[in-house]
Amino acid sequence: MTTAETALTGKKPGEGNTRRDFLYISTAAVATTGTAIAVWPFIDSLNPNAETLAQSKIDVDISQIDVGQRVTIKLQGRPIFIVHRTAAQIAAAKKDDTNPDLIDPATDASRVQKEEWLIVIGVCTHLGCIPLGQNDGDRLGKWGGWYCPCHGSAYDIAGRVRRGPAPKNLYLLPYEFKDNGMVSIG
Repeated sequence: MTTAETALTGKKPGEGNTRRDFLYISTAAVATTGTAIAVWPFIDSLNPNAETLAQSKIDVDISQIDVGQRVTIKLQGRPIFIVHRTAAQIAAAKKDDTNPDLIDPATDASRVQKEEWLIVIGVCTHLGCIPLGQNDGDRLGKWGGWYCPCHGSAYDIAGRVRRGPAPKNLYLLPYEFKDNGMVSIG
């Protein structure tokens, strides 16, 4: 071993790997393996259980929803708003696509898969309240969508926030239309 090698390794000339090096490495390997085995049940418990996974999707028969009707379903404890929009509602939503006053700009086409159906999570994006507008007689707000009375946020018929402290549009979730008048949500 040269003087440079001795300076780098800290070992004296003629000294190779020692029994002590082996013991340090094996102890570290056993400790790491033991820790991983001990911690795995906790990490695995953070995965959702089978019941939760089963509730992550729902099929809804939308063929029975009349034009202009609003329906609320629950998915994973959250309200889901389904709206069968009228031609006038669709036209109003499209008209506002380029409105510069939108708080969270989005086109109507980017928020729906079929223009007559709007499906959103019915939770106000300000503080998590449930906005009014799904039941007959509810206050819809100036834009014909939903109104959150807690702090005055108003949403249009495309679920876009138009007024109030809410920073975002009503959230979208994945859904898929099926051939038999059903929609799979989640």
